Amino acid sequence: MTTVFIISAPSGSGKSTLTSALIRTVPNIRFSVSYTTRQPRGEEKDGEAYFFIGRAEFEKRVALGEFLEHAEVFGNYYGTHISELARADRDGYDLVLDIDVQGARQLKEKIPAAVSIFVLAPSRQVLEERLRSRGQDSDEVIQRRLREAAEEIRNYFRYDYVLVNQEVAASIDSLVSIVKATRSRRDRMEDSIRPILETFL
Repeated sequence: MTTVFIISAPSGSGKSTLTSALIRTVPNIRFSVSYTTRQPRGEEKDGEAYFFIGRAEFEKRVALGEFLEHAEVFGNYYGTHISELARADRDGYDLVLDIDVQGARQLKEKIPAAVSIFVLAPSRQVLEERLRSRGQDSDEVIQRRLREAAEEIRNYFRYDYVLVNQEVAASIDSLVSIVKATRSRRDRMEDSIRPILETFL
């Protein structure tokens, strides 16, 4: 039984760091590789961080109903292909999705049992410092990202959990704990419980 974990956060909040640590730490959990129409950055390779496709191809796939969720962010499309969930389910893995608030809302409508987690920087100042320290964006882009962050943060109440990423190690521990606790829910444990009960008959 695959559980979908949705992780959303404003750019610069540390979401990628936390997600990577989760994948390394917890067994049988997989990162969902999204499709996007944006151009690869730096060392990004197709099929690792993203599947890079053209805008027309993306829109064709949307029309065919191939995405669990999709959204347009900063002029580019991003989406989760249904095959990612099917593959995780087949292999007995849980699935982690790194998606924005638009995509998260769509996915929760399709998969209400999905577990959603919102990651926050401790303050606007800290978020701006993190964005600038990456050295990837112009001042104009950083200001745009901060404005977008304000809009995203207003959606925090839609999520099951909120992590304030002040100290990375503590945030990783919290994220791992959420996944482990979810895996201990009764509905996830039914197949393990039945054989134990049978030993008492």
